[in-house]
Amino acid sequence: MSEVKEFDIKWTMVVDLDKCTGCGACMVACQAENNVAPNPDGTNKVRSINWMKVYRLSNHKPFPEHDTAYLPRPCMQCGKPSCVSVCPVVATDKNEDGGIVSQIYPRCIGCRYCMASCPYHARYFNWYDPIWPEGMEKTLTPDVSVRPRGVVEKCTFCHHRWMKAKDKAIAEGRNPYELADGEYVTSCTEVCPNGAISFGDSKNPEHKVYELIRSPHAFRLLERLGTDPQVYYLSKREWVRRQGDNYLENEKTKGYVNGSEKLQPARRRLPLP
Repeated sequence: MSEVKEFDIKWTMVVDLDKCTGCGACMVACQAENNVAPNPDGTNKVRSINWMKVYRLSNHKPFPEHDTAYLPRPCMQCGKPSCVSVCPVVATDKNEDGGIVSQIYPRCIGCRYCMASCPYHARYFNWYDPIWPEGMEKTLTPDVSVRPRGVVEKCTFCHHRWMKAKDKAIAEGRNPYELADGEYVTSCTEVCPNGAISFGDSKNPEHKVYELIRSPHAFRLLERLGTDPQVYYLSKREWVRRQGDNYLENEKTKGYVNGSEKLQPARRRLPLP
């Protein structure tokens, strides 16, 4: 696994699972914003492409104790991305401003090593030529390149929006690396009707996510793998937090003491930036 690269800016997404209703608006916005072509065979889930995918979680208890949660999953933009270390042609790298894992499509040879190494199943292979129904090609986002058949693609945290926000700041004579909170957000953040998704620089105390990731109810998926994701989740429900990692049946989540929902700050799950 690659070493952690530090950046002055760390773009971070925080998803409040207690607010998410599983409506799928984030999935639709992501596909429209990033020119994800329709799948010719919608029934073939193996070959479908979903940069943002919503999973349904359950506590597996009978009524009336049954409970459900929905978990949106973009690319985790890992601090130690396993996809980077296995790519034989350096088609993916964590060298972008803000710690975003880049995907360089002209270099990709379609070997799919990165897909095999990603523990979050957040990478997708293009099995088909990108073809839209007649008329829909007029709705494509001009700032996002259309990927050809035979390459791997993934969520980029709407990187083109980051570029536009920087250009706007430079044109106005401002520091492009000191953007105000909300000046650069992803499409999924923008459309969420419940405000379940927050986005910003987790190293900037003026950004909302700076405090959110320090919540006692914050966790990251499969954190014990050591991938250091830049996507965090919030939930006050213990059973939801448990499903974020491979806990044994009788094992307690970190900070879960004597059956209490309260987490101990001294035993948080991550080294804070």
